[in-house]
Amino acid sequence: MNELYQRDFLRLLDFTSAELKNIIALSIKLKKDKKNRKEIQLLKQKNIALIFEKESTRTRCSFEIAAFDQGAHVTYLGPGSTHLGTKESIEDTAKVLSRLYDGIQYRGHNHETIEILAKHASIPIWNGLTEKFHPTQIIADLLTMKEIFPNKNFFDIKCAYVGDSHNNIGNSLLEAAAVIGLDLRLISPKKCWPDKNLLLLCKNIAKKNKGNIMCTENINEGVKNVDFIYTDVWVSMGENKKIWKERIELLKNYQLNDSMINITKNNNVKILHCLPALHDQKTTIGKSILNEYGFKHGMEITDTIFQKHQETIFEQAENRLHTIKAIIISSLVKKIQF
Repeated sequence: MNELYQRDFLRLLDFTSAELKNIIALSIKLKKDKKNRKEIQLLKQKNIALIFEKESTRTRCSFEIAAFDQGAHVTYLGPGSTHLGTKESIEDTAKVLSRLYDGIQYRGHNHETIEILAKHASIPIWNGLTEKFHPTQIIADLLTMKEIFPNKNFFDIKCAYVGDSHNNIGNSLLEAAAVIGLDLRLISPKKCWPDKNLLLLCKNIAKKNKGNIMCTENINEGVKNVDFIYTDVWVSMGENKKIWKERIELLKNYQLNDSMINITKNNNVKILHCLPALHDQKTTIGKSILNEYGFKHGMEITDTIFQKHQETIFEQAENRLHTIKAIIISSLVKKIQF
């Protein structure tokens, strides 16, 4: 029996280490099958609703292609496409969609919204991103780590996350380190550290799973001898420009650049970025921010480092497809051969 059948996927602390490893193992199999054109469709006649209150590239495309590859149908509900929370309550929307669909993906702002959806829906709910957590991204990151170091246990993999550690990526990396046993270093100014209660909870759980979690302002201490350095853009669309200014001023010394790479003492250190990245001036936002704040070669990551490590970064992006497919199948298929 598949223990994940009909389960929601809201945050990583809702799962055991074995359950997350099963999702990663299934992702590896599905990726191989797709590449070899041997994929078996397990989701025929399934209908999936994709609710996007926030726009997306990777999350939307990954959910849609995952569904199409598996024979499922999707309905995309973009910003302003539903009455969710305006003319119709979240509770009523959940009940209506539960009668029409087999699963719902939600990507939006408040994490409370997806919790209400999950409470009142009778079908699985998957978190495509909220302001608190981004679990589908982190599963793809773990798959990427496993592909690079197939013979290493997760608790032997050292990953430094540099930048804003109290965003949804930082929070979900914390939960991953706790559940699956990663050696995680969060490197940022103290004002950007995670919530104290979540940090303490994850540290306690990590000890039971041979993991280790460290928060530090010290870049030298944090990145030394790591296998991976992971960063994310420092600003989010929709935030007040004043918040952007304050955060950029806080984080300007935490840019992922050649100097930071040298500190690792690891010539083979791998770079992760969940994208989009402000590494050049080829976007309107990138050009505006880099010029306004005096960054010459990128904001959170320099263009030199991005280009050098782009193969890993874009493999990480592709892995969203395979891990999301595994998550959907795990929720909607009663019996799976892992």
